[in-house]
Amino acid sequence: MKTQPNKPKLSLYNTLTRKKEVFEPADPNRVTMYVCGPTVYNHAHIGNARPAVVFDVLARLLKRLYPHVIYARNITDIEDKIIAAAKEQGVDISVVTEKYADIYRNDMGVLGVLRPDLEPKATETIAEMIQMMERLIEAGHAYAAEGHVLFNVPSYADYGKLSGRDRDDMVAGARVEVAPYKKDAADFVLWKPSADDQPGWESPWGRGRPGWHIECSAMIEKHLGQTIDIHGGGIDLQFPHHENEVAQSACSHGGAPLARFWLHNGFVNMGTEKMSKSLGNVLLVHELIEQAPGEAIRLALLAGHYRQPLEWTEEGLAQAKRMLDRLYGALRGLADVQAEATNDAVPEAFMEALMDDLNTPKALAELFAIAKRANTETDPGTRALLKAELIGAGRLIGILDMDPEAWFAGAGAASHIDGEEIERLIAARNDARKAKDFAEADRIRDELAAKGIQIEDGPQGTSWRVAS
Repeated sequence: MKTQPNKPKLSLYNTLTRKKEVFEPADPNRVTMYVCGPTVYNHAHIGNARPAVVFDVLARLLKRLYPHVIYARNITDIEDKIIAAAKEQGVDISVVTEKYADIYRNDMGVLGVLRPDLEPKATETIAEMIQMMERLIEAGHAYAAEGHVLFNVPSYADYGKLSGRDRDDMVAGARVEVAPYKKDAADFVLWKPSADDQPGWESPWGRGRPGWHIECSAMIEKHLGQTIDIHGGGIDLQFPHHENEVAQSACSHGGAPLARFWLHNGFVNMGTEKMSKSLGNVLLVHELIEQAPGEAIRLALLAGHYRQPLEWTEEGLAQAKRMLDRLYGALRGLADVQAEATNDAVPEAFMEALMDDLNTPKALAELFAIAKRANTETDPGTRALLKAELIGAGRLIGILDMDPEAWFAGAGAASHIDGEEIERLIAARNDARKAKDFAEADRIRDELAAKGIQIEDGPQGTSWRVAS
């Protein structure tokens, strides 16, 4: 492990114990984390992007702290909505899933989300799912009925511990399917039969396909082992999905826990309303990245603590863009000093904030304190250090990886900003000023202002940025 004894220890809020705990991996030389990924039949919305961004930050932090981290984020590529989309389009399910998996990866990439170390697919883990179901049946925790395999919830005494729900709440919350072949109303499907026109795989119980919950348990077992260090996902997955994962994994592994730490991020709400298709307020990342810089979207998602609900507003996104303008402005002011960002360049106060259950709001406050100091510092050595700290800290949370001039030349601006046209107008204004044609210079300044561009004259020439 790379941390020193006097350094702060990583603390994470464990949903399972409902308290913040010091994180100690089972094996410091092999830290394992699994996060539930997308079901690929449509574009991801901003709520889907929050766990991708949050756990990307955690993966970056873990890889700074430990020599070997394995981060897996799955692809759910067999599910009833996928089957329905493929049937509607008259294509194989792989056509739908591969298309939207690629779109998801690209969209998250625009938000600065790094690819996970492993990206297992459900359809590539069918054999392991069948083996797990066979073990569950043999142990008396599952049963076959009318081509289905179901997990027998009453057989697992700790069912409900993760979500903290009593039995009545669990049955109501799961919106359970009433079926005559169930032994108990709360029992959930591990395997179900497929019709001739539906995708299916051969199994001891006939041709069929897996239920959603068994998929993640089998993928974790196959790629990471019986018990992993961290399992993450959105709070909407806590019940029933994660609760069911806990039960089926423990019961198929002789009681061994699936994960030592469970982390859940809060909802993204549209204003004060929960985002939902029925309300018509679903905001797709694929559309949003056409309107705003991906880095600004990422920063807006990190502006609140990951465990709290996040209210998504246009003003919040605009504020994130202005925040990045300030940070890139500080870096542009340090253009005359050389600094190579290293892990050691990340300031201690910034690290302490992240080590305290990923407190990104506090970490960002520390980042702005560095930027503020950089704007007034005159000592060359100190300015070089501040530049290294800005870049190093920014890189750890996935921002400030762009050249400041590229950011202000349009990469960080709205899509309607033409950087080359701005530079041409600034050059024309400078020519007018040299010719003492101040009326023309003022006219060009006004034209730039009308385009939303603010210019600043300084000793090193004229710079510009998108007005706040």
